[in-house]
Amino acid sequence: MQPRDRIRQALTRSGDAASTPAIVAFITAGYPERAGFLKVLRAVAGAADAVEIGVPFSDPMADGVTIQRSSQRAIEQGVSLRWIFDELARRDFELPAPILLMSYLNPLLAFGYEALARRAAEVGVSGFIVPDLPYEESAPLREALGAHGLALVQLVTPATPPVRLRILGANSEGFVYAVTRTGITGGQSSLPAELAAYLTSVKAVTDLPVCAGFGVRSADQVAMIAKHADGVIVGSALIEVLERGDDPAEFLRSLRPRLTK
Repeated sequence: MQPRDRIRQALTRSGDAASTPAIVAFITAGYPERAGFLKVLRAVAGAADAVEIGVPFSDPMADGVTIQRSSQRAIEQGVSLRWIFDELARRDFELPAPILLMSYLNPLLAFGYEALARRAAEVGVSGFIVPDLPYEESAPLREALGAHGLALVQLVTPATPPVRLRILGANSEGFVYAVTRTGITGGQSSLPAELAAYLTSVKAVTDLPVCAGFGVRSADQVAMIAKHADGVIVGSALIEVLERGDDPAEFLRSLRPRLTK
């Protein structure tokens, strides 16, 4: 099985797993403390279906204040892409969930695409998410990753035009990352109509799992989202759990409702 296929398999809901949505958990590498990175990764991977490891960057323009704060703290501790690879290489345990690196483009360019893909495959990375890389400019990275069976996940938003949505849906790998800026609160009983329609339109253009990032904080929110998507991406709320010193695995397990069809 290619590494990218492991992502799709982990996020595809079937059998017993069909009663719960997939959870993709985001952590910033080396946060809150660099020395605890592998411990945090192991705990999170045991409770999530896939893990995004954020590569700290000095100008994370697509992230909110919580992830920006965690990125800055990690940089201050000396966390880098090379350090992340070295840490993954020295782990002495298997991860039950596939891992992806979420990185802005500059660190990847500086590392070099061929060396990046080779090293990522060596240490067990299954794919990449690069929020500031337009699809039209992605061919060199896609080719380098593809040579090692690694995924390049595409992101879509509610503003993505229908024609472009079809292109991105057809060319994503692993899953489709559905971004939305529309917030939902725990008091809502359903998703806003426009948000539900958006997720339905994303599902219509791909055979891959569709996972949506909403700033999820509760099982009720996860259950609502899961009516229209295959899974959710949990980022800032999980970072805050780590900041408080709480158990990240317990938090992630609390987000898994039993869905009623």
